[in-house]
Amino acid sequence: MRDVLENKKRAEIQMSLSEFEIPPMQDALIIGKNSPIGPEATRRMVDILSPNQYEIVKVDHPIIEALVIRKLLMDMIPKDKLIHIILNEGEKVANETTIIKAQLNIVVHVSKSVEL
Repeated sequence: MRDVLENKKRAEIQMSLSEFEIPPMQDALIIGKNSPIGPEATRRMVDILSPNQYEIVKVDHPIIEALVIRKLLMDMIPKDKLIHIILNEGEKVANETTIIKAQLNIVVHVSKSVEL
């Protein structure tokens, strides 16, 4: 039996790959009042990376200055309702210095009846 074990170097690598998104955000951004990047800088970034796809909405809120929302979502849900939902949920995790990325999964259900 050996008294000395052989020294070996090992490396374990785990890697996840996913599609790169332009701009590097989801459906909405929640921008705190004292975040490192304000609404105007965000507007310039969004206009360069994805022209005409997002709208910057300034809000009257104690800690949140603005929302950046994908325009397509406002075609599916009225703008005021969407802003209300994002603010209600966003204020639970945001603070004045954060920029929160939000993904919204919207499914519209339609039901119609026809006479036979």
